[in-house]
Amino acid sequence: MSLNNSQYDSIIRDYQRRQSVHRREKEDRVRDAFSRFPRLKEIDDEVASLSVSCGRRLLAGDEQALPRLKEQIRVLGEERAQILRDAGYPEDYLNLSYDCPDCQDSGFINGQKCRCFKKAEIELLYDQSNIRPVLEKENFDFLSYDYYSDDIRDPKTNVSSLERMKKAVETCHQFIRDFDASPSNLFFYGDTGVGKTFLSHCIARELIESTHSVVYFSSQKLFELFARKRFERHTEDDGFTDHIYDCDLLIIDDLGTELTNSFVNSELFLCLNERLTRQKSTIISTNLPLDIFADTYSERIFSRISNHFTMIKLFGNDIRLQKRLQQISGKNFGKKTGFYQE
Repeated sequence: MSLNNSQYDSIIRDYQRRQSVHRREKEDRVRDAFSRFPRLKEIDDEVASLSVSCGRRLLAGDEQALPRLKEQIRVLGEERAQILRDAGYPEDYLNLSYDCPDCQDSGFINGQKCRCFKKAEIELLYDQSNIRPVLEKENFDFLSYDYYSDDIRDPKTNVSSLERMKKAVETCHQFIRDFDASPSNLFFYGDTGVGKTFLSHCIARELIESTHSVVYFSSQKLFELFARKRFERHTEDDGFTDHIYDCDLLIIDDLGTELTNSFVNSELFLCLNERLTRQKSTIISTNLPLDIFADTYSERIFSRISNHFTMIKLFGNDIRLQKRLQQISGKNFGKKTGFYQE
């Protein structure tokens, strides 16, 4: 997945900064070495003079001029290297250095992105996601079914909490696999503390690692930013709305915890509608039961979600509470359990 223009420009500016730093470092090394060892400056001047002379001879038809130049430069190069070695410097001390020798800090090799550029993409996307620190522990590597029960069942379907979570995880993996070919949306709802946000984070981490842009907001923070943009006279947009509408994946967490009013309904509908129009994926999580959710938000919003989102209900015991009780009782499983490693 390609970066947008501002993200791409940010990475290119960083490469340009590195190149500038290394050029200045080389200039400082050369200036210091020439002042201490004047013969090094003489060698550089000789190479330049010989190169000009070789060019003239080639134009005059001397076919041996280039082989002679190469031999002369080789001899002068050996003398230069010996001076540096005797002074305790590496032979390449006067050469330009690079953070990435593979692409020489250009970011590209034969027109293809270097591995360092791909790494820079991922780092930038993590920084812009708003959830970089939490993804270190909330990802599929830390997924465990230990806190889900076969005894707790949905009275309408007789599906257990454990079965539902396993099915939800399968759906998440399918969502990731199909992300580029078939954009879709997920709506997690159900009990507090049963993994809705955790699954959103798992998806976010996988997509960022494959260089997709992911933006996370709690519902309160998202609508606070929308309100600031709408009502504060001197607030600059600075591409905020495009960032929200056009990122590859937008995660709206804990929808229903904000103060819901006509403004929130209007902005939420606009956001969802824009992203659906642009075929961009969205994940929403809420603790509200569906009937209360439908009563809280406008009919247009509920229609968009029910028609365009895969609805995933999670239920069971509150994992945070279970972990707290384990800590109180002094239990330590010594392995990856739940959503954090204890």
